[in-house]
Amino acid sequence: MVKPSTSFWVTMQRKRLALMILLGLSVSTVVLILVRSSFDSCIVGGKISDHRFVEEKIQSAPNPLKFMKSKLVLLVSHELSLSGGPLLLMELAFLLREVDAEVVWITNQKPLEADEVIYSLEHKMLDRGVQVSSAKSQKAIDTALKADLIVLNTAVAGKWLDAVLKENVVKVLPKILWWIHEMRGHYFKPDLVKHLPFVAGAMIDSDATAEYWKNRTQARLGIKMPKTYVVHLGNSKELMEVAEDSVAKRVLREHVRESLGVRNEDLLFGIINSVSRGKGQDLFLRAFQESLEIIKEKKLQVPTMHAVVVGSDMSKQTKFETELRNFVQEKKLQNYVHFVNKTLTVAPYIAAIDVLVQNSQARGECFGRITIEAMAFKLPVLGTAAGGTMEIVVNGKTGLLHSAGKEGVIPLAKNIVKLATQVELRLTMGKNGYERVKEMFLEHHMSHRIASVLREVLQHAKAQSFTMRSDHY
Repeated sequence: MVKPSTSFWVTMQRKRLALMILLGLSVSTVVLILVRSSFDSCIVGGKISDHRFVEEKIQSAPNPLKFMKSKLVLLVSHELSLSGGPLLLMELAFLLREVDAEVVWITNQKPLEADEVIYSLEHKMLDRGVQVSSAKSQKAIDTALKADLIVLNTAVAGKWLDAVLKENVVKVLPKILWWIHEMRGHYFKPDLVKHLPFVAGAMIDSDATAEYWKNRTQARLGIKMPKTYVVHLGNSKELMEVAEDSVAKRVLREHVRESLGVRNEDLLFGIINSVSRGKGQDLFLRAFQESLEIIKEKKLQVPTMHAVVVGSDMSKQTKFETELRNFVQEKKLQNYVHFVNKTLTVAPYIAAIDVLVQNSQARGECFGRITIEAMAFKLPVLGTAAGGTMEIVVNGKTGLLHSAGKEGVIPLAKNIVKLATQVELRLTMGKNGYERVKEMFLEHHMSHRIASVLREVLQHAKAQSFTMRSDHY
């Protein structure tokens, strides 16, 4: 018998350690698994037919952000939390540090009392060489004036400009890239976005959100958007490695299902978002209950069906969360609907479910990164026909879309039944979604998009700086 090589055992031990880390994390523990801090590059035209060849090209290609080496970049976040906006900005911080850019982070709104999450996230940044400074300090002002690039993250970060920079605002506007993630009307206030027309550019996660901001700023505020760049997000290499590892997926699936009391042969529909009315967990549960009624009425033969809501906050027990739990009790669904506390270790739950439900309401998700993460695991997606979801999910091919609002409950219920009764359709949609991710939503796709934007913004800042010096003299 041939003795396994040392490299084989090292690889197996690393995989075992990774799984132990994932499985050992309590869902109530606030843990941040940060994405890989380098985006490799690869220019891919048309459909990707040989993923192995493409990955080899990516590994050998230079980092598209290498031109940012030694550049001073100030990142301004409205808050530091486990929500999508701050975490995306942290991801950008690590990408820039990978190419030896000098990165300074400030958080505009911080609680007075000590916060465990903020402490943890700040130390993760410090460990990666990101400088963390006070938003109202003189250092923040000096850094803003000296910086080659300033990134304001979310519309709310606009408050920092006048509050801290005051008369210096006009000096920094030409080198600001405003990264916007919001899709709600209450962000269109002059005190937040009055400087928006004068910055170097706006970076937005989807075409739908970009169009919404263009129309809404004009109609409500009478202002014009700056040059706008749409940058779709991409899955991290770490997530893709788990998604493409059948052993890892099986172990994670079995572990999570056992913890929920769901058998391997049962069918599990999951919604993975912070619990709030805008994310539509209430309408999803109504649709799930309606689907059970349809199955019972039509006497359809399907596996036992379960639903899991990942993103609760057990400590707060908000009015909305109480409504969800009361609904489950009222409909006697306690054995079939499961609640999991919010966590960033989403891979185990994606591995455990059979179908992702992306049920964000009103204008939908700005993008919806969980959607492309689920597709990487070859899961079909049932999503609202709104916002960025429509730029990710191909209706009838990678998933099924339904209307937002109460009128979408019955269509969603019927789509749940459709995927529950048609195994081959479910598997085919999952495979199609995976192929779409490989073609459009990987790290190297996102890295090239971001690099292109940063290069243009730097050129704009340089040209404006030259103009301002010429006017001065």
